[in-house]
Amino acid sequence: MNHSFCFYSFFFFGIIFARYFLIAGGAYLLFYLILGKFLVKKSLRLKPPLRRLIWKDVKLSVLSSIVFAFCAAFIILEYDLGVTLLYTDLHKYGLWYLGVSFVSILILQDTYFYFSHRIFHHRLLFKWVHFGHHISGEPTPWNSFAFDLPEAIVQSFFVVSVIFIVPLHFFTLIAVLMTMTIWSVLNHLGFELFPSSFRSHWFGRWFISSTHHSIHHRNYTVHYGLYFTLWDKLLGTQDRNYDNELHSYFAGYTTTFMHKPFSK
Repeated sequence: MNHSFCFYSFFFFGIIFARYFLIAGGAYLLFYLILGKFLVKKSLRLKPPLRRLIWKDVKLSVLSSIVFAFCAAFIILEYDLGVTLLYTDLHKYGLWYLGVSFVSILILQDTYFYFSHRIFHHRLLFKWVHFGHHISGEPTPWNSFAFDLPEAIVQSFFVVSVIFIVPLHFFTLIAVLMTMTIWSVLNHLGFELFPSSFRSHWFGRWFISSTHHSIHHRNYTVHYGLYFTLWDKLLGTQDRNYDNELHSYFAGYTTTFMHKPFSK
């Protein structure tokens, strides 16, 4: 049964914000409140997260969820009109296409994210379109969805446009959105979960880790990717010490605050 844009917007806002709250909140609960004091050596933070900054991240995440909900409502309405390339028959393009299209969209999204993210850091744009994401300084899982309104619109434009360009099964689209959410939370976790052996392996070097993105939150001139390090390497925006495992931004310090979930 077809519904109105308003109905779809409220419906998807509930789903999108619940997804953010459960994944980001669950990660914060697990790594900061339950396991934090046992994972001191894996922490990338120099100071505890501030309660007031977390609330700012959550408020921006509500705004982002509203934007994404509008986009989701638009996608469904366009699908109802039959003008998108979304499909539901698993065998329409073959099962192999599900995997190929999934990987392809991740690569396209990473490319779109890299260049838009890098543009956001231009001195003439940063204050207006990206400052909100960096206002909390060192990231937490709550920071993963915290976008200023212009950035949320730009990032949502990728999904809105790709459904008119690439045939995608609904399962593939949902898998991409879930991967984006989970990977973004991992990037902003504040703990490095990947072992050093993975980050130094030829395969692991192509994936962005918490360390990789935490460096970006301290040095805005490097590390703009979402999933992969490809564009950072090709265009010279990868920290020169990262592949050598020097990690000068984090090496040699020990955190002593992780028994506290946050400061005021």
